[in-house]
Amino acid sequence: MEKQINVTIQDETGRTDKVLVALLPEYSRSQIQHWLKSGVVTVEGEAVRASRKVVSGETLVITIPEPKELDLLPEDLPLEIIYEDDDLAVVNKGQGMVVHPSAGHPNGTLVNALLYHLKSLSSINDVIRPGIVHRIDKDTSGLLMVAKNNATHESLAQQLKDKTTLRKYVALVHGNISHDKGTINAPIGRSKTNRKVQAVIADGKPAVTHFTVLERFENFTLVELQLETGRTHQIRVHMQYIGFPLAGDPIYGPRKTLEGQGQYLHAKKLGFKHPKTGEELVFEVPIPAQFENTLAKLKKID
Repeated sequence: MEKQINVTIQDETGRTDKVLVALLPEYSRSQIQHWLKSGVVTVEGEAVRASRKVVSGETLVITIPEPKELDLLPEDLPLEIIYEDDDLAVVNKGQGMVVHPSAGHPNGTLVNALLYHLKSLSSINDVIRPGIVHRIDKDTSGLLMVAKNNATHESLAQQLKDKTTLRKYVALVHGNISHDKGTINAPIGRSKTNRKVQAVIADGKPAVTHFTVLERFENFTLVELQLETGRTHQIRVHMQYIGFPLAGDPIYGPRKTLEGQGQYLHAKKLGFKHPKTGEELVFEVPIPAQFENTLAKLKKID
């Protein structure tokens, strides 16, 4: 059955999302934002936006749909758990593994593996993504943090939003980057010409990527990248934008590229503050063997 919450505005002022967070302390900020995005918060039958200013005397009606059944099966898939405690886990996702189920990938995902290996997962992020605070692409390997309860999920998501987490990647790109360091500050959004891909566009969301050259090879450069924001395909789009697309990238890279299982991109370092203890945690994992083997075959240049 649907549940309905009625909130009558008296002397409150300001944005709808902020007013609801203040008036409904039993619900998380993420949950309220999710309701607003889903269109289940209405005034006189009309859905309202998060940024809309409330009006004294009006009643905000929140119609909470019945929770969907969790139609996910735990699967005994290989999973490298780097760290685990009662509140969270850090995993090293293998290349080729999809993070969460979708129409094209109903099983065999990281979420299916997490359901098998971990006793509990957060439920904030809708039913198909329990525990998932942030994502990396199917063919990107490396570190991901996983929340075991909603309070932890809230805290980790807020740290990502506040840009206080540490996220470093290693990528192999086409071409020789002459600069040792650089910053790409270019907004990203859905491409105007191909809606299936992302692109740098004027009205996109702010996106900032810092890069440092680690090693130069003949026709390729190995770079370390640090994300300030986390847009979809951010590193892949930004490196293509400056003329150095990722090797192996089937979408943003050139047709003639290195063989492999997709883009040569690895989430090597992840740091954040533990939501409960306040301890600063930093984890690092080496690049996968296949990535290492490819580098060994390339000719280094000084």
